[in-house]
Amino acid sequence: MESDEENLEELVEGPLDDDGQPHGFCTLTYSSSDRFEGHFTHGEKNGRGKFFFFDGSTLEGFYVDDALQGQGVYTYEDGGVLNGTYVDGELNGIAQEFDGEGCLVFKGQYKDNNRCGECWVSYPDGGCVFGKVNEEGEMTGESVAYIYPDGHTALFGSFVDGDLIEARLASLISCETGKSCFDVPPNSPVYSYDRSTSTCIATHTLLPDPYESKRVFVASSVIKGAGQGLFAKTDAKTDTVMAFYNGVRITHSEVDSRDWALNGNTISLDEDTVIDVPQPLDQTERYCASLGHKANHSFTPNCKYDPFVHPRFGPIKCIRTLRAVQKDEELTVAYGYDHGLTGTNGPEAPDWYKQQLEVFQQRQVAATGQ
Repeated sequence: MESDEENLEELVEGPLDDDGQPHGFCTLTYSSSDRFEGHFTHGEKNGRGKFFFFDGSTLEGFYVDDALQGQGVYTYEDGGVLNGTYVDGELNGIAQEFDGEGCLVFKGQYKDNNRCGECWVSYPDGGCVFGKVNEEGEMTGESVAYIYPDGHTALFGSFVDGDLIEARLASLISCETGKSCFDVPPNSPVYSYDRSTSTCIATHTLLPDPYESKRVFVASSVIKGAGQGLFAKTDAKTDTVMAFYNGVRITHSEVDSRDWALNGNTISLDEDTVIDVPQPLDQTERYCASLGHKANHSFTPNCKYDPFVHPRFGPIKCIRTLRAVQKDEELTVAYGYDHGLTGTNGPEAPDWYKQQLEVFQQRQVAATGQ
Protein backbone atom coordinates (compact mmCIF):
# COMPACT_ATOMS: atom_id res chain seq x y z
CA MET A 1 0.00 0.00 0.00
CA GLU A 2 3.05 2.22 -0.09
CA SER A 3 3.94 4.24 -3.15
CA ASP A 4 6.22 2.45 -5.61
CA GLU A 5 9.79 3.06 -4.48
CA GLU A 6 10.92 3.17 -8.11
CA ASN A 7 8.86 6.30 -8.69
CA LEU A 8 11.11 9.30 -9.25
CA GLU A 9 10.32 12.50 -7.39
CA GLU A 10 9.27 15.17 -9.84
CA LEU A 11 8.95 17.95 -7.34
CA VAL A 12 10.14 18.68 -3.80
CA GLU A 13 8.52 21.49 -1.88
CA GLY A 14 10.09 22.40 1.43
CA PRO A 15 13.47 22.86 3.11
CA LEU A 16 16.57 21.03 1.83
CA ASP A 17 19.86 20.11 3.54
CA ASP A 18 23.30 20.99 2.20
CA ASP A 19 23.15 17.99 -0.16
CA GLY A 20 19.83 19.10 -1.64
CA GLN A 21 17.84 16.41 0.23
CA PRO A 22 14.46 17.07 1.89
CA HIS A 23 15.02 18.02 5.52
CA GLY A 24 12.06 19.07 7.66
CA PHE A 25 8.42 19.15 6.61
CA CYS A 26 8.26 18.66 2.82
CA THR A 27 5.92 17.64 0.03
CA LEU A 28 7.14 15.19 -2.60
CA THR A 29 5.19 14.68 -5.83
CA TYR A 30 6.06 11.54 -7.81
CA SER A 31 5.85 10.86 -11.54
CA SER A 32 2.89 8.57 -10.86
CA SER A 33 1.00 11.57 -9.39
CA ASP A 34 1.29 10.06 -5.90
CA ARG A 35 2.17 12.65 -3.28
CA PHE A 36 3.77 12.42 0.15
CA GLU A 37 3.54 15.07 2.84
CA GLY A 38 5.55 14.66 6.02
CA HIS A 39 8.76 15.08 7.95
CA PHE A 40 12.19 14.22 6.52
CA THR A 41 15.67 13.84 7.92
CA HIS A 42 18.37 14.20 5.25
CA GLY A 43 16.21 12.69 2.52
CA GLU A 44 14.54 9.94 4.57
CA LYS A 45 11.00 9.98 5.91
CA ASN A 46 11.18 10.32 9.68
CA GLY A 47 8.15 11.30 11.72
CA ARG A 48 4.48 11.58 10.87
CA GLY A 49 3.63 11.56 7.19
CA LYS A 50 0.86 10.83 4.72
CA PHE A 51 0.74 9.44 1.19
CA PHE A 52 -1.93 10.72 -1.21
CA PHE A 53 -2.26 8.17 -4.01
CA PHE A 54 -3.44 8.97 -7.54
CA ASP A 55 -6.60 6.84 -7.11
CA GLY A 56 -7.80 8.91 -4.15
CA SER A 57 -6.65 6.57 -1.37
CA THR A 58 -4.29 7.65 1.40
CA LEU A 59 -1.85 6.09 3.89
CA GLU A 60 -0.92 7.86 7.10
CA GLY A 61 1.37 6.94 9.96
CA PHE A 62 4.76 7.35 11.61
CA TYR A 63 7.90 6.76 9.55
CA VAL A 64 11.31 5.67 10.80
CA ASP A 65 14.29 5.53 8.45
CA ASP A 66 12.04 5.87 5.38
CA ALA A 67 9.63 3.04 6.37
CA LEU A 68 6.22 3.11 8.01
CA GLN A 69 6.37 1.64 11.53
CA GLY A 70 3.66 0.97 14.09
CA GLN A 71 0.03 1.97 13.65
CA GLY A 72 -0.99 3.15 10.18
CA VAL A 73 -4.29 4.17 8.62
CA TYR A 74 -5.04 3.33 4.98
CA THR A 75 -8.14 5.06 3.61
CA TYR A 76 -9.67 3.66 0.42
CA GLU A 77 -11.01 5.86 -2.35
CA ASP A 78 -14.58 4.95 -1.32
CA GLY A 79 -14.03 6.07 2.27
CA GLY A 80 -13.33 2.66 3.75
CA VAL A 81 -10.54 2.50 6.34
CA LEU A 82 -7.96 -0.12 7.30
CA ASN A 83 -6.27 0.34 10.68
CA GLY A 84 -3.21 -1.87 10.93
CA THR A 85 0.23 -2.45 12.40
CA TYR A 86 3.18 -1.88 10.07
CA VAL A 87 6.71 -3.26 10.31
CA ASP A 88 9.25 -1.91 7.81
CA GLY A 89 6.45 -0.57 5.62
CA GLU A 90 4.37 -3.78 5.46
CA LEU A 91 1.25 -4.85 7.33
CA ASN A 92 2.27 -7.24 10.10
CA GLY A 93 -0.02 -7.78 13.05
CA ILE A 94 -3.57 -7.01 14.13
CA ALA A 95 -5.76 -5.09 11.68
CA GLN A 96 -9.35 -3.88 11.46
CA GLU A 97 -11.12 -2.73 8.31
CA PHE A 98 -14.27 -0.59 8.01
CA ASP A 99 -16.40 0.21 4.98
CA GLY A 100 -17.38 3.68 3.84
CA GLU A 101 -20.34 3.68 6.23
CA GLY A 102 -18.11 2.95 9.22
CA CYS A 103 -19.21 -0.69 9.58
CA LEU A 104 -16.59 -3.29 10.56
CA VAL A 105 -15.91 -5.62 7.60
CA PHE A 106 -12.68 -7.34 8.70
CA LYS A 107 -10.85 -8.16 11.91
CA GLY A 108 -7.76 -10.34 12.10
CA GLN A 109 -4.06 -10.66 11.43
CA TYR A 110 -1.76 -9.68 8.58
CA LYS A 111 1.69 -11.00 7.72
CA ASP A 112 3.76 -9.31 5.01
CA ASN A 113 0.65 -7.51 3.68
CA ASN A 114 -1.42 -10.74 3.49
CA ARG A 115 -4.21 -11.87 5.79
CA CYS A 116 -3.23 -14.81 7.97
CA GLY A 117 -4.48 -16.96 10.83
CA GLU A 118 -8.00 -16.69 12.24
CA CYS A 119 -9.97 -13.79 10.79
CA TRP A 120 -13.48 -12.34 10.86
CA VAL A 121 -15.16 -11.06 7.68
CA SER A 122 -18.33 -9.15 8.53
CA TYR A 123 -21.27 -8.11 6.34
CA PRO A 124 -23.26 -4.88 6.70
CA ASP A 125 -26.40 -6.93 7.39
CA GLY A 126 -24.91 -8.29 10.64
CA GLY A 127 -23.74 -11.73 9.55
CA CYS A 128 -20.08 -12.73 9.36
CA VAL A 129 -17.67 -15.52 8.38
CA PHE A 130 -15.00 -16.72 10.79
CA GLY A 131 -12.10 -19.12 10.31
CA LYS A 132 -8.45 -19.61 9.45
CA VAL A 133 -7.57 -18.17 6.05
CA ASN A 134 -5.44 -20.06 3.54
CA GLU A 135 -2.08 -18.96 2.08
CA GLU A 136 -3.86 -16.58 -0.30
CA GLY A 137 -5.68 -14.94 2.59
CA GLU A 138 -9.02 -16.46 1.55
CA MET A 139 -11.62 -17.87 3.94
CA THR A 140 -11.28 -21.36 2.47
CA GLY A 141 -11.20 -24.64 4.37
CA GLU A 142 -13.07 -27.37 6.25
CA SER A 143 -13.30 -25.50 9.59
CA VAL A 144 -14.90 -22.20 8.62
CA ALA A 145 -18.21 -20.89 9.92
CA TYR A 146 -20.92 -18.46 8.94
CA ILE A 147 -22.31 -16.74 12.04
CA TYR A 148 -25.81 -15.25 11.93
CA PRO A 149 -26.54 -11.72 13.22
CA ASP A 150 -27.30 -13.00 16.74
CA GLY A 151 -23.58 -13.81 17.12
CA HIS A 152 -24.46 -17.33 18.31
CA THR A 153 -26.23 -19.41 15.63
CA ALA A 154 -23.69 -20.73 13.11
CA LEU A 155 -23.12 -23.02 10.14
CA PHE A 156 -19.74 -24.77 10.62
CA GLY A 157 -18.03 -26.70 7.85
CA SER A 158 -16.62 -26.31 4.35
CA PHE A 159 -16.32 -22.89 2.68
CA VAL A 160 -14.50 -21.56 -0.39
CA ASP A 161 -13.49 -17.90 -0.30
CA GLY A 162 -16.20 -17.21 2.26
CA ASP A 163 -18.96 -19.03 0.35
CA LEU A 164 -20.77 -21.95 1.94
CA ILE A 165 -20.22 -25.38 0.40
CA GLU A 166 -21.56 -27.69 3.10
CA ALA A 167 -21.88 -27.07 6.83
CA ARG A 168 -23.68 -28.28 9.94
CA LEU A 169 -25.76 -26.26 12.36
CA ALA A 170 -23.58 -25.19 15.29
CA SER A 171 -23.36 -22.70 18.15
CA LEU A 172 -20.53 -20.24 18.67
CA ILE A 173 -19.13 -20.58 22.18
CA SER A 174 -16.08 -19.35 24.07
CA CYS A 175 -13.57 -22.05 24.94
CA GLU A 176 -11.65 -22.21 28.22
CA THR A 177 -8.73 -20.54 26.46
CA GLY A 178 -10.97 -17.61 25.58
CA LYS A 179 -10.85 -18.39 21.87
CA SER A 180 -13.95 -18.76 19.72
CA CYS A 181 -15.02 -22.35 19.00
CA PHE A 182 -18.12 -24.16 17.81
CA ASP A 183 -20.39 -26.73 19.39
CA VAL A 184 -21.81 -29.06 16.72
CA PRO A 185 -24.54 -31.26 18.23
CA PRO A 186 -24.89 -34.91 17.13
CA ASN A 187 -27.14 -35.33 14.09
CA SER A 188 -26.93 -31.59 13.44
CA PRO A 189 -28.71 -30.62 10.18
CA VAL A 190 -26.55 -30.15 7.09
CA TYR A 191 -26.89 -27.00 4.95
CA SER A 192 -25.37 -26.26 1.54
CA TYR A 193 -25.31 -23.34 -0.86
CA ASP A 194 -28.73 -23.37 -2.53
CA ARG A 195 -29.27 -20.19 -4.51
CA SER A 196 -32.58 -20.15 -6.36
CA THR A 197 -33.08 -19.90 -10.11
CA SER A 198 -36.03 -18.75 -12.22
CA THR A 199 -37.62 -22.19 -11.85
CA CYS A 200 -36.23 -23.72 -8.63
CA ILE A 201 -36.78 -22.03 -5.27
CA ALA A 202 -34.57 -24.46 -3.31
CA THR A 203 -33.31 -28.02 -3.35
CA HIS A 204 -34.42 -28.68 0.23
CA THR A 205 -37.72 -26.83 0.40
CA LEU A 206 -38.72 -28.14 3.83
CA LEU A 207 -35.40 -27.51 5.63
CA PRO A 208 -36.07 -24.43 7.80
CA ASP A 209 -33.49 -21.72 8.34
CA PRO A 210 -32.13 -22.27 11.87
CA TYR A 211 -31.86 -18.58 12.76
CA GLU A 212 -35.32 -17.73 11.46
CA SER A 213 -36.85 -20.71 13.27
CA LYS A 214 -35.84 -19.20 16.61
CA ARG A 215 -37.54 -15.90 15.89
CA VAL A 216 -40.77 -16.28 13.94
CA PHE A 217 -43.75 -18.54 13.35
CA VAL A 218 -46.68 -18.53 10.94
CA ALA A 219 -50.27 -18.25 12.18
CA SER A 220 -53.60 -16.68 11.19
CA SER A 221 -53.16 -12.94 10.75
CA VAL A 222 -54.95 -10.49 13.04
CA ILE A 223 -55.50 -8.35 9.93
CA LYS A 224 -58.97 -8.93 8.50
CA GLY A 225 -58.88 -10.88 5.25
CA ALA A 226 -55.10 -11.25 5.22
CA GLY A 227 -54.96 -15.01 5.70
CA GLN A 228 -51.73 -16.16 7.33
CA GLY A 229 -49.23 -13.79 8.93
CA LEU A 230 -45.76 -13.80 10.45
CA PHE A 231 -45.37 -13.51 14.21
CA ALA A 232 -42.49 -12.96 16.64
CA LYS A 233 -41.57 -16.08 18.60
CA THR A 234 -39.68 -14.02 21.17
CA ASP A 235 -39.17 -10.39 22.20
CA ALA A 236 -36.83 -8.53 19.84
CA LYS A 237 -35.05 -5.19 19.96
CA THR A 238 -35.02 -2.53 17.27
CA ASP A 239 -32.91 -3.41 14.20
CA THR A 240 -33.16 -7.18 14.73
CA VAL A 241 -33.21 -9.47 11.69
CA MET A 242 -36.31 -11.64 12.12
CA ALA A 243 -36.88 -13.54 8.87
CA PHE A 244 -35.59 -14.08 5.33
CA TYR A 245 -37.33 -13.56 1.99
CA ASN A 246 -36.07 -16.14 -0.49
CA GLY A 247 -37.85 -17.13 -3.70
CA VAL A 248 -37.43 -17.86 -7.37
CA ARG A 249 -35.67 -15.10 -9.30
CA ILE A 250 -37.64 -13.55 -12.14
CA THR A 251 -37.52 -10.28 -14.08
CA HIS A 252 -39.47 -7.09 -13.52
CA SER A 253 -40.93 -7.36 -17.02
CA GLU A 254 -42.29 -10.80 -16.21
CA VAL A 255 -43.99 -9.44 -13.10
CA ASP A 256 -45.42 -6.44 -14.94
CA SER A 257 -46.81 -8.54 -17.80
CA ARG A 258 -48.79 -11.07 -15.79
CA ASP A 259 -52.02 -10.95 -13.82
CA TRP A 260 -51.90 -9.31 -10.38
CA ALA A 261 -53.23 -12.51 -8.81
CA LEU A 262 -49.82 -14.07 -9.49
CA ASN A 263 -47.85 -11.28 -7.80
CA GLY A 264 -48.99 -11.69 -4.21
CA ASN A 265 -45.57 -12.82 -2.99
CA THR A 266 -43.16 -10.75 -5.07
CA ILE A 267 -40.51 -8.32 -3.85
CA SER A 268 -37.92 -6.36 -5.80
CA LEU A 269 -34.34 -7.44 -5.10
CA ASP A 270 -32.57 -5.01 -7.44
CA GLU A 271 -32.98 -3.35 -10.84
CA ASP A 272 -32.89 -6.69 -12.63
CA THR A 273 -34.41 -9.22 -10.27
CA VAL A 274 -37.67 -9.86 -8.44
CA ILE A 275 -37.98 -12.54 -5.75
CA ASP A 276 -41.20 -14.53 -5.99
CA VAL A 277 -42.81 -17.30 -3.92
CA PRO A 278 -45.37 -18.68 -6.40
CA GLN A 279 -48.30 -20.95 -5.64
CA PRO A 280 -48.35 -23.61 -4.30
CA LEU A 281 -44.99 -22.87 -2.65
CA ASP A 282 -46.70 -20.17 -0.57
CA GLN A 283 -48.05 -23.06 1.52
CA THR A 284 -45.70 -23.96 4.38
CA GLU A 285 -46.39 -27.65 3.72
CA ARG A 286 -44.68 -27.18 0.36
CA TYR A 287 -42.01 -24.61 1.24
CA CYS A 288 -40.73 -23.42 4.64
CA ALA A 289 -37.01 -22.87 4.08
CA SER A 290 -37.70 -19.13 4.55
CA LEU A 291 -40.81 -17.38 5.81
CA GLY A 292 -40.36 -13.69 5.02
CA HIS A 293 -43.09 -13.79 2.36
CA LYS A 294 -45.66 -14.43 5.12
CA ALA A 295 -45.34 -10.90 6.55
CA ASN A 296 -48.41 -8.77 5.77
CA HIS A 297 -48.63 -5.12 4.80
CA SER A 298 -49.28 -2.22 7.16
CA PHE A 299 -49.19 1.55 6.71
CA THR A 300 -47.70 1.67 10.23
CA PRO A 301 -45.28 -1.28 10.04
CA ASN A 302 -43.02 -2.56 12.80
CA CYS A 303 -40.52 -4.03 10.32
CA LYS A 304 -38.86 -3.24 6.99
CA TYR A 305 -37.24 -5.07 4.10
CA ASP A 306 -33.44 -4.94 4.00
CA PRO A 307 -30.78 -6.48 1.73
CA PHE A 308 -29.15 -9.60 3.16
CA VAL A 309 -26.35 -11.89 1.97
CA HIS A 310 -27.53 -15.29 3.14
CA PRO A 311 -25.04 -18.18 3.39
CA ARG A 312 -27.50 -20.61 1.85
CA PHE A 313 -29.66 -18.50 -0.47
CA GLY A 314 -27.19 -15.80 -1.57
CA PRO A 315 -28.33 -12.17 -2.01
CA ILE A 316 -31.95 -11.88 -0.84
CA LYS A 317 -34.01 -9.60 1.43
CA CYS A 318 -34.57 -9.93 5.15
CA ILE A 319 -37.22 -8.57 7.49
CA ARG A 320 -35.71 -6.30 10.15
CA THR A 321 -37.51 -4.65 13.07
CA LEU A 322 -38.11 -0.90 12.97
CA ARG A 323 -38.87 -0.87 16.69
CA ALA A 324 -38.88 -3.31 19.58
CA VAL A 325 -41.48 -6.05 19.17
CA GLN A 326 -42.99 -8.37 21.74
CA LYS A 327 -43.44 -12.11 21.70
CA ASP A 328 -46.51 -13.17 19.66
CA GLU A 329 -46.78 -9.72 18.00
CA GLU A 330 -47.53 -9.85 14.28
CA LEU A 331 -44.71 -8.58 12.09
CA THR A 332 -45.73 -6.18 9.32
CA VAL A 333 -43.94 -4.32 6.55
CA ALA A 334 -44.84 -1.56 4.10
CA TYR A 335 -45.18 -3.14 0.66
CA GLY A 336 -44.28 0.11 -1.09
CA TYR A 337 -46.88 0.02 -3.85
CA ASP A 338 -47.33 3.18 -5.89
CA HIS A 339 -50.46 5.13 -4.98
CA GLY A 340 -49.36 8.46 -6.43
CA LEU A 341 -50.95 10.19 -9.37
CA THR A 342 -47.96 9.76 -11.66
CA GLY A 343 -47.60 6.01 -11.22
CA THR A 344 -43.81 6.19 -11.12
CA ASN A 345 -42.96 5.84 -7.43
CA GLY A 346 -43.08 2.04 -7.25
CA PRO A 347 -45.05 -1.04 -8.36
CA GLU A 348 -48.64 -0.23 -9.20
CA ALA A 349 -50.95 -0.88 -6.25
CA PRO A 350 -53.52 -3.73 -6.37
CA ASP A 351 -57.15 -3.03 -5.49
CA TRP A 352 -56.95 -4.37 -1.92
CA TYR A 353 -54.04 -2.02 -1.20
CA LYS A 354 -55.93 0.98 -2.55
CA GLN A 355 -58.92 0.09 -0.39
CA GLN A 356 -56.77 -0.24 2.73
CA LEU A 357 -55.06 3.04 1.91
CA GLU A 358 -58.39 4.83 1.67
CA VAL A 359 -59.46 3.49 5.06
CA PHE A 360 -56.10 4.45 6.58
CA GLN A 361 -56.28 7.99 5.20
CA GLN A 362 -59.84 8.41 6.50
CA ARG A 363 -58.71 7.36 9.97
CA GLN A 364 -55.85 9.84 9.84
CA VAL A 365 -58.22 12.65 8.93
CA ALA A 366 -60.58 11.65 11.73
CA ALA A 367 -57.72 11.50 14.24
CA THR A 368 -56.44 14.95 13.34
CA GLY A 369 -59.89 16.50 12.98
CA GLN A 370 -59.04 17.91 9.55
